Amino acid sequence: MVVGDVITDVVARHRGPLAAGTDTAATIRTVPGGAGANVACWAAHRGGAEVRLLGRVGADSAAWHERELVACGVRPRLVVDPEAATGTVICLVDAENAAERTFLTDSGASLRLAPEDWSDALLDGVARLHLSGYLLFSEQSRALVAVALAAARTRGVPVSLDPASAGFLVELGVDRFVTLVEGVDVLLPSRDEACLLTGLPEAADAAAKLSRHVPLVVAKQGAEGALVARSGTVVAHVPAVPATVRDTTGAGDAFTGAFLAALLMGAGPEAAAAEGCRAGAVAVERVGGRPPVDA
Repeated sequence: MVVGDVITDVVARHRGPLAAGTDTAATIRTVPGGAGANVACWAAHRGGAEVRLLGRVGADSAAWHERELVACGVRPRLVVDPEAATGTVICLVDAENAAERTFLTDSGASLRLAPEDWSDALLDGVARLHLSGYLLFSEQSRALVAVALAAARTRGVPVSLDPASAGFLVELGVDRFVTLVEGVDVLLPSRDEACLLTGLPEAADAAAKLSRHVPLVVAKQGAEGALVARSGTVVAHVPAVPATVRDTTGAGDAFTGAFLAALLMGAGPEAAAAEGCRAGAVAVERVGGRPPVDA
């Protein structure tokens, strides 16, 4: 079960620096996205388990997002917001700079997910709960996170969380983040997020420190693979899978979805991280944050 953001991504791939005050040629596509939705889709793509998703969208694109999620093998429960439009992210992808991306984010309905959208029955039959870190960046969705965490603890369902955004974490505050994620079993930060959360410059040191507070930490490092840490020690460094990079949007979500699906099917953390790296390699060779869908 994934709880998180469902977003419309506008991906603009350009070459070189943006030309301020005038035109910059780009290839632009509108695709479904959102960290939570992407994780669910990649988990379903990995196969082996049913994947459900709770998210909130606007009436403007609810039907489209539901179709796209179902096509990826996800069972969506989308709450249609009567006031806000579906969140939109403009992804600026520099094709000449390792396809690195910059996001302009309008969270829209996604961060209006609230406790009244939750039911403990959503956990019926669920073996794992994953929470998108974007939920921590509004008062309403933070309240939902607290309710979902409490329900999962009551049922003995392990919970994972991806911090989601170093930029938003700065606004939230590290101490507040640590308090909000108390009780989480697996933390999946990027290198930047891990370093921000610990104040340490090296990803390995940051992952080790975080694993003193969260039982399992998997730090995603892009082209440098992933680090697996437990009990204050990095226990594995999993190499990345070589890929021809077109768009890094959603690569971390791909890793997370495949990692969690592999864990659910009985893989150990190191083997699951290797699955995550393979999914990340597939993701960066595609435009947008979703896996390929069979015709």
